[in-house]
This record gives sequence, C-alpha cells and structure tokens, in this order.
Amino acid sequence: MALETPAKTELVRDLLGRPLASLRVSVIDRCDLRCQYCMPEEHYTWLPSEDILNAAELERVVDAFCELGVRSVRLTGGEPLLRTDLLELVARLARLPLVEDLALTTNARRLVRWAGPLREAGLRRITVSLDSLQPTRFEALTRRAVHAKVLEGIRAAAATNFDSIKINSVVMRGFNDDELVDLLEFGREIGAEVRFIEYMDVGGATHWSLGEVVSQQEMLAKLEAHYGPIEREVGRGSAPAERFRLRDGTRFGIVASVTEPFCGACDRSRLTADGLWYTCLYAQQGTDLKPLLRNGADRERLVRRIRAGWARRTDRSAEERRDDPHRGVLYQVSELQADPHREMHTRGG
Repeated sequence: MALETPAKTELVRDLLGRPLASLRVSVIDRCDLRCQYCMPEEHYTWLPSEDILNAAELERVVDAFCELGVRSVRLTGGEPLLRTDLLELVARLARLPLVEDLALTTNARRLVRWAGPLREAGLRRITVSLDSLQPTRFEALTRRAVHAKVLEGIRAAAATNFDSIKINSVVMRGFNDDELVDLLEFGREIGAEVRFIEYMDVGGATHWSLGEVVSQQEMLAKLEAHYGPIEREVGRGSAPAERFRLRDGTRFGIVASVTEPFCGACDRSRLTADGLWYTCLYAQQGTDLKPLLRNGADRERLVRRIRAGWARRTDRSAEERRDDPHRGVLYQVSELQADPHREMHTRGG
C-alpha cells in the first residue's frame, strides 16, 4: 500500500515542553548474545512471531511519527541483524522524506556480511556494542565465544562508507573500568567515537547494584590521569551523551543516565517490535499501536493517537530513580517472565 503524501509537519510537545524528535525502533526481541547487564538468563519468553510488525507496518508507523516531528530513527533490538527482512526495512525507512538520520545499534557479530548491504540500503550511521577488548572478559560477559567475530565486524563497518561509527561501552566497576583508555585508543585507531555508558538499572539488569556503577566523574578522572586535561564540549542539546575532547582533538562521549540523567531534554521514545510505544525507557505501560496498523487505520488516526500520547507525557523516571534512597533492581526475574515487554532487549537498547 502506497503511503500518503506527507502533510505539513505538526510538532507536538509534552507537558514539560519537550518535543518528539527521536524514535528508537526495536525490530526484534531476540539476540544471539547473553550480556549479563541485559540478558543474564539463558532462556526467555519471546514475543509471538505473528505479533511482530512487518516492514510495511513499521514504515507506516514511522511515517506517522515523522509527521509529528521525528527526524532521527534508530533501529535496535535484541539484535537487529537477526531480522530476516532488515534490508527491506532499512530501504523503506531511508526513502521516507522526513527521516533525516537513520541509524542502527548492533553487537557487530554479523557485520562482516551485512555492513556493506546495510549502507547500500540507506543506513547512514551505525553504533556497535563493545564492552571489553579482552577475549576472556568478553566471553564472561556475553557467554558466547565470538570476540574475534565482533572485532572483525567492527572493522568491516569502519571500512564501509557510513556517515559515522560509534562504539558503546557499558562500564562496570571491577569488570572493565580498567579498559577505558584501551577502548578509547581502539576507537581512535578505527575512526570511531567511543561512548562510555554508566551501568543502568534497566529491565533485564537483575544483578544490578549502585556499587557497580562507575560515574561520569570517575570515568573522567581515570581518563585525565592518562591523557591530561579534558575539554567538555558545549551544545549537547537533547543528546544522551555528553561529549568531551582530548588535547589532540579526539572526541568521546559519556552517557551518565544513572548519576546525571538528562530527562529534562529527552525527546525520544521507543517502539517495540510488536507495536507497543513507550514514552520512557522506565515506563510501566505502553500504547499499543498494532491494532490501528492491522485494522486499516489511516495515517491521521495513527498521528492522533501518537499526538495524544506525547501531549500528556510527564516522564522523568531516571531523575526519580536517581533521587530514590532505596534504589535497587528494577524488576525481578519473575516479573520479567510475566511480561517480556519489561525486558531491555524488547524495548530496545
């Protein structure tokens, strides 16, 4: 079915004045790794395959979000490269006239094969997850012996003509907080910007504790001890990462969602592979857009539903959790098994 001609964009703001500008689309809930901070169990309750939105349905819903101001779309998972029609989906989204930035986050295990085709399909930016350069540590974290494949995939992406490549590294005390310099040097070697991420208490992080969080200030202190003074860049805007620059011009970012959350400027929301829309990573409930997509609703009905949901948004959950003196694990395993939509790999990393 051909999409309707885009109407004039009608920007929408939530009750705190934040625009809707960025959409993270989890295209699949399955993953081929088992990272301890996201998928610490071996077996999971997966979304029913018949509920997963197809490429045409995802194109329709992204098009509706664009009418309300979304310009940046990031495909996540799970592991998005496990989705069999991913190239078709990327091509469809790349053709949408209002999508200015189309990116993807991957564990890089399959990038040797897919980096080139993804770029040809229209993907502009890519982010890879890499938490350790040490094979034994990597295997302990992911419970898969694929470290060499991941590094090959990252290098394959670096050799492809993407607009930019970023490396996401979750920093955990006593595990990889001694690798900050090594990871930064690896990024510099291949031309990728590294983003260090504070260990977050998201759904799936069932072993999380505040004591394992390495704060932004601690990370900067470790890096300054090696590199000397580090410059903080201005103009962060709504980006989740605060950016810094070494004396030689090398840039890196830190996502301090635990100790210095950015709720006040957050302009992003998340769509699961089966059509549940969440206005916050920590949201308890989402809006189910699948019935509209599968019952013949036109774009205007989709737009109205999304506009209404965003217009009543008041989320600032990361700030509330920061200020909670009893902060602990977000969900127990039994709660995650009862509702897989609470899982980080379902909502999108």
